[in-house]
Amino acid sequence: MTPDHNSRTRSEKSRPSFFWLLAALILPIMNLAARYRIVDAQKFPRSGAFVLAPNHYTEIDPVVMGVVSWKLGRLPRFLAKASVFTIPVAGWILRKSGQIPVERGGSIRGSEPVKAAQRLVANGQMVVVYPEGSLTRDPDLWPMRGKTGAVRIALEHDIPIIPAAHWGAQEIMGRYSKKISLFPRKTVSVKIGDPVDLDRFRGRPLDSATLNEATAVVMDAITRLLEDLRGEKAPNTRWNPSEHDQKETGRFEA
Repeated sequence: MTPDHNSRTRSEKSRPSFFWLLAALILPIMNLAARYRIVDAQKFPRSGAFVLAPNHYTEIDPVVMGVVSWKLGRLPRFLAKASVFTIPVAGWILRKSGQIPVERGGSIRGSEPVKAAQRLVANGQMVVVYPEGSLTRDPDLWPMRGKTGAVRIALEHDIPIIPAAHWGAQEIMGRYSKKISLFPRKTVSVKIGDPVDLDRFRGRPLDSATLNEATAVVMDAITRLLEDLRGEKAPNTRWNPSEHDQKETGRFEA
């Protein structure tokens, strides 16, 4: 890591911001609930704009990846469901911390969110995008088919997309569970990947064929990272909700 990277990392976290209040509230609870084992942390960019693309299998995934990003020196901004912004307290927190609302279908709503995403890139900040768009429907919690938002941002702005996988959060709060288990303390393992090579897609029209092909490459990278963490192979065919008569969004099981 260069001295310039170090100075930029310090300046991003050292500037007074709403993130410090969130960290003071959230970190003690999350550190009590889990220890974090971060594999290949050196692959996580310490400066510059990039898209972080993790797997998504529990409701607390954003908190987990937010904690990991903070521990690695960056202030995370997420694409969050627009409906959450209507919840009084949660919506206020999301707006104050610079999160970006997206519609359920995955599109960024209105001109202001578009400008917000552009400002993040222009200011060299990171944005976290879950390519799956919602919690995986795979019965064994493997990554399902992806949506194109993450690669669209990366290709439109010519910034890297960093795949990531984590495992263990389901022991704290299972998919669709309403209960959090703090004791005994769990281990959440996180693995950061190399930037996904999207060079063959750059310069091509960003039509659905290009975006879907690039998204499949990203999902393959995320799945490989999760295989390493779990010590087992994922199914040969990625889960697709439409092939199992499942909804694309919202809860799909009791």
